[in-house]
Amino acid sequence: MSRHRGRIISGVPSTIDSSRPHPARFYDYWLGGRDNYLPDRRLGDEIASYIPGIRAMARANRAFLGRAVRYAITELGITQFLDIGTGLPTARNVHQVAQDVDPEARVVYVDNDPIVLAHARALMSGTPQGRTAFILADLRDPDSILNDPTLAETIDLDRPVAIMLVAVLMYFREADNPHGIIARLLDAVPSGSCLVITYPTADVDPKGADLAAQACERAGITMALRTRAETETLFTGTDLVDPGVVHLDDWHPELAEAPLFEPDPYSGPAWAYAGLGRKP
Repeated sequence: MSRHRGRIISGVPSTIDSSRPHPARFYDYWLGGRDNYLPDRRLGDEIASYIPGIRAMARANRAFLGRAVRYAITELGITQFLDIGTGLPTARNVHQVAQDVDPEARVVYVDNDPIVLAHARALMSGTPQGRTAFILADLRDPDSILNDPTLAETIDLDRPVAIMLVAVLMYFREADNPHGIIARLLDAVPSGSCLVITYPTADVDPKGADLAAQACERAGITMALRTRAETETLFTGTDLVDPGVVHLDDWHPELAEAPLFEPDPYSGPAWAYAGLGRKP
């Protein structure tokens, strides 16, 4: 564990495998980032050949994250965030959005990719009043997150927390028990907390989505798609806020900031659902 001007980084670096694609890196590629390798770009391009609007959808997912953070603070009064499956630092990270609204907001980032850990200092540049931290851990073992001392040092689990599972749960098969993992996380936070999820779907174009999922599977990356109804089950234990589980762009568009990226020619619906549920 190391500290940087009040910010905490927890985790033991391991070797970065650049020979195999990693979700954090091909997502970074779609967003126009530079922290990716040839295998990431190859897979990203193959998926884009089946889902022509994937880059626009990745950006729509990022924009939704910002809207959800602002909603949590302004409508629910939540100022603590546990962002699991953080990915590589990019435009408008959770702490940047949150601390623009409330400078005292606190954020813990979690990811299992060593390259994300290597860039974690970029996630530490928050306000002096707030707190940010990074934990190298895997969502498959939620107790490794909940029991990490960094979490308790940064977030008060007696006060509401926004659990952010944005574009991460599709890497879990039913055998991995995603519902149980979510239940464990919800058990650890008090009433008034919320759960934020985005999840890709084949509902828009079953053939294209299936081909993209097969490409991921060939690369050794699980890609389990869900229908809207199946996505809604992930919010078990919470009360969905309006408008419920909807396509990314349809979730509280009035909370949008100025566009983060250059316009993309794709104009169809995002092949992903989004929602926010509140723990009663």
